[in-house]
Amino acid sequence: MVTEEIKQRKGARKLQDIPEEVLMLLNNGKIETVNLTEWLAIDHVQLINNVFPELNIPGAIQKAIIGVVSKEKKLSAMQAIQLIGTQLFETYKKNLKFPALVEAFSKHLSDSVRCYVPYLLALDESLSVEEKLKKSKHLVADHHFGVREVVWMALRPEIEKELDLAISFLSNWSKNEDENIRRFATEVTRPRGVWCKHIQKLKDTPEIALPILEPLKADPSKYVQNSVGNWLNDASKSRPDFVIELCERWEKESPVSSTKYIVKRAKRTIAKAKKK
Repeated sequence: MVTEEIKQRKGARKLQDIPEEVLMLLNNGKIETVNLTEWLAIDHVQLINNVFPELNIPGAIQKAIIGVVSKEKKLSAMQAIQLIGTQLFETYKKNLKFPALVEAFSKHLSDSVRCYVPYLLALDESLSVEEKLKKSKHLVADHHFGVREVVWMALRPEIEKELDLAISFLSNWSKNEDENIRRFATEVTRPRGVWCKHIQKLKDTPEIALPILEPLKADPSKYVQNSVGNWLNDASKSRPDFVIELCERWEKESPVSSTKYIVKRAKRTIAKAKKK
C-alpha cells in the first residue's frame, strides 16, 4: 500500500537510508523516484520482472533482456536504461505491437519505465530527426527529472547527425511556453555537455546555435537560465571570443537580472582564467 507519508517523502540522501518499503515499491513500479538517490537505487532486473508481465511482454523476451543486462558488470543507471531500451527496440522494431508498446511505456506510473522510451524512438532509423523530436515531445515535457535527462541523452547523437536541421527545429522549441521544452533545446545541443560526446561543430562554430540561444537571453526560468549559462560556458572553452562578444551584447540589449545571471554563469571559466 502506498501511504500518504510515502507519497509526500522527500527522499533519502544515501542509498542505505532508503526505507525497505519504499525501495520495494520503486522496484515494483508502483511509485516514482523523488530524487537522484532513489533514481540510482532502482534494480532494473527487479523492475523488469515486476512490470513487464503487466505490460504483456512475453516471458521469453523478458528473460532474454534480463540475460543481456545480467551479463554486464557494474552498469550505471543510465547504462542499464540505454541497454534495456535498446533491447526492447531491437525486439519490437518490426512488430505491429510496437506503437502500442511505446504508448504503454510512456504512460507508466514508474519514471524508470518511462525512461526506456527515449531509446525506442531515438533508434528508429525510419524517422527523421524532426519526427523523433516530435514523437519525443511528451517525454521532453515529462514532470520527472529522470525522464527529461534520459531523453536528451538518447536524442543527442541523432541531433548531431542532422545538426543544422535540428537547430532550425529547436529554435521554435526555445520559444515554447513550457520551461522543460525550452531547456531541452539548449541542453541537448550543449557543445560539451555532461557524460556525453562533444559536438565538435558547436565547439568550433557556436554561432550556428544563436537561433536557439537568442530567445532565451532573459528567460524567467532558473532551470533554463542554468542551461543557457552552461551552454555558453561550454562554448567559452574553445571560443571565448564568441562568448565574450555575445555576453556584452546581451547585457546592453537586456539589462535585467535574468540576463546578468546567465552572463555570469556563461563567463565563469573565462573569469577563472583571468585570475590565474
